[in-house]
Amino acid sequence: MRTTALLSAVLLALAAPALANDSEAAVNLGGIELVANTAVSMDSEDLYISKDEVRVRYRYTNHSPKDLELTISFPLPLIKAADEELYGVQSIPDFAGLKFQTTVDGKPVQLTMVRRAEIAGKDVTQRIQQLGWPLEWISGSDEEPAFLRKLPAAQKAARAAEGLLRKTENGEYRPTWDLATHVTRKQVFPAGRSVEVTHRYAPMIGGSVAGSLYPEVRKEFPGNITQYCIDKDFLAAFDRKVNARRNDDSVPMAYSETWIGYILSSGRNWKGPIKDFRLVVDKGKAENMVSFCMNGVKKISPTQFEVRRSNFEPKGDLEILIVDWPSNEM
Repeated sequence: MRTTALLSAVLLALAAPALANDSEAAVNLGGIELVANTAVSMDSEDLYISKDEVRVRYRYTNHSPKDLELTISFPLPLIKAADEELYGVQSIPDFAGLKFQTTVDGKPVQLTMVRRAEIAGKDVTQRIQQLGWPLEWISGSDEEPAFLRKLPAAQKAARAAEGLLRKTENGEYRPTWDLATHVTRKQVFPAGRSVEVTHRYAPMIGGSVAGSLYPEVRKEFPGNITQYCIDKDFLAAFDRKVNARRNDDSVPMAYSETWIGYILSSGRNWKGPIKDFRLVVDKGKAENMVSFCMNGVKKISPTQFEVRRSNFEPKGDLEILIVDWPSNEM
């Protein structure tokens, strides 16, 4: 595993490797955040990531002399207007399947899912609601949305001039707003005290059967190698497995990839750096392979890899690749 940091600066990556079959894109999620705050520090973050579950335990301290009630947000990826055609071939993310569970000092808390319409980061929810249009308009269809088909041409042109619609080459109109979703809650941070927050959910993983790691194709399609910081030792071990399977008819030749994304950058919004950061990535089975972009990776069990940081200031996000080699018992 390469231990050179190469963290993406984007909040969402819907990336599929070239030459992948039966692929499904990963949806990157992350941790809780709030608007930049100078009173509450994140003293520790203990993060566990596997393809079945993400668990994270935080400890926060309110350094101010008074109790603070803050709105905490768990940002979910945008459903982007620019990706409308993409959703015709892959499903729109079902955020209800995340199964969020959050506790504060061991007690479960109530979460609220809030949806907003945004254009280039500007909130246009009130205007969309004023027009009586739906916030959730992307269906994966290549037809003009039904609520637009009923409008006179002059109204469509006016709303396009307003920036809410765009005209396509065939003369139809499409909305321009993205759908932003946040899981929010109110939380009180007591003056001069620390609180422990735990959060867990099922990640929205992506993956494919086979991909671009085979020796004969990866030189032309090196996307996975750079995205997941795959090094020469990983590729040598991968090639040994491929060659062994080519000479053994009793096991399947194809491997599968699992992609997991996690947004680390939200941790920058608290007072100061994260004082004590711990990451554990679990590849699931000992025979699986894993690669991700982090320095100082340490193997702590047959399936788990650990990274520890002090005064950690995340500058980007985390992409994890797990390679699974099927057995002949499948």
